Amino acid sequence: MPLTLLVIVMTVVAWVWLRNQPPSQRKPAIIKLALIAGFAMMVLMALTGRLHVLFALLAFLYPLLRRLLPSLLSGGVAGAARGDAKANPGNQSHVSSEILEMSLDHDSGVMSGKILKGPMAGRELADLGESEFLELLRYCRERDEDSSRLLETYLDRRFGDSWRADDKAGAEGGKSGEGANAGGPLTESEALDILGLEPGASREEIIQAHRRMMQKVHPDRGGSNYLAARINEAKECLLG
Repeated sequence: MPLTLLVIVMTVVAWVWLRNQPPSQRKPAIIKLALIAGFAMMVLMALTGRLHVLFALLAFLYPLLRRLLPSLLSGGVAGAARGDAKANPGNQSHVSSEILEMSLDHDSGVMSGKILKGPMAGRELADLGESEFLELLRYCRERDEDSSRLLETYLDRRFGDSWRADDKAGAEGGKSGEGANAGGPLTESEALDILGLEPGASREEIIQAHRRMMQKVHPDRGGSNYLAARINEAKECLLG
């Protein structure tokens, strides 16, 4: 009975921990939990003298594990790399406004962001609730048009159009940034950040990065007009 209770408690703790992980981190988190659970089971069976049962089960499952395990582990490593704020240059693009700083992962297309200014400064967008998103959007619309367009882009990619049903101000004023160009000229450093490039990138690297990014965010593929405009502007800035 004590062992059963311990298993139940650990399962609940693991479930709560998993739910609190950002969506982009859940797959590697599941893999970590599975590895921990497997190790704990092996220790338990060794202590109870039933390790031979585990070996027999592994021998039975070996053909399946040999096919699935490499892909699961590589997916977990890739997922962890995508969630790392210090990902290598070329894996992510960065777009900043007065209020927000946003990153777009080139491989998964997942956006993440941080609030730079205002009552919620320092918080990650992934940690906000629905009402807080709407409050932040109102704040951005009052103070910086670029920030409001950038936040709308994030909300569209994360929630689709569902969030707009609660956005009464947006419904009355229309969809901000639709078909509009981004405000303010880009610096070379900002253009490099947007395309995920390092200083000294060649013309061919700039063109390839632009093409790769447009495949992710082009409006004709359900992407963002705002980000597409910034990516085009970044290419023109670096090649101009």
